[in-house]
Amino acid sequence: MKTELNVFFKMQQKDDKKEVLKFEIKGNDGENAANQLYQLAGSIIVFEIEGCAAGETTAEFMNIQRDSKKTVMKFAIKGDSEEKAQELYKFAGRNVKMTVQPSQMSIEEFYEEDHEGLEYKVNGDGTVDVDSDQLSLDDVAAAKEEDDLPDEVPEKVADLEQERKRRGRQKKNVQEDALQAAAENETWPTSDDDLPF
Repeated sequence: MKTELNVFFKMQQKDDKKEVLKFEIKGNDGENAANQLYQLAGSIIVFEIEGCAAGETTAEFMNIQRDSKKTVMKFAIKGDSEEKAQELYKFAGRNVKMTVQPSQMSIEEFYEEDHEGLEYKVNGDGTVDVDSDQLSLDDVAAAKEEDDLPDEVPEKVADLEQERKRRGRQKKNVQEDALQAAAENETWPTSDDDLPF
C-alpha cells in the first residue's frame, strides 16, 4: 500500500540516536490520508520526497496527530544516516510531494547496531537485493581452487575452507587419541584359563 501525499515538511530535530522529521498534511488530503496512515503509526515505513536525492528513506513512523486544523506525522530516521539527512534538510520548510509505504523491517531490526556482513536492500515486497560485486563463499572456494584469489579478499574469508579442514583434522585426532587410550586401558586374556567359558 503506497500512499501519495502533499505535505509541508515542517521541521527536523536531531538528538544522539535519531532525527525526527515532522510533516503536515496539506489540503483535503488530510482526512483521507490520515485514515490510511493510522495503521502504519508505530511501525517502520519507507518514504520518499519527490525530487529529493535521498531517495527512499527508511524511518520509524512515530505517530500521527490530527486536530481540527491539521494532521501532523512524525518520522524518525537513524542519526547515522548523515548523507540522507543532509539531502532531506534541503527540503525542510517547503511544500513537497511524498509517498509513504510499509517496510518489512521490524523496529528492533531498524535500531539494532550495524554489523559486518553482506550489504543488502530490502524491497517493499520483502525480496532482498544484494550487491552483485560482493564475493560469496562459492566465489572464494572457486577462486581458491584456481589459486586466483583477488588481493582484496579478506584473510578471514580466504582461510575459511582451510580452517574447516584444520578443525576436521583436530576432531579426527581427538577421536583417534580416545580410541587409543581406551585400547591401552583394556586388558586382554593371556591364556585359555582366563576365559569366562
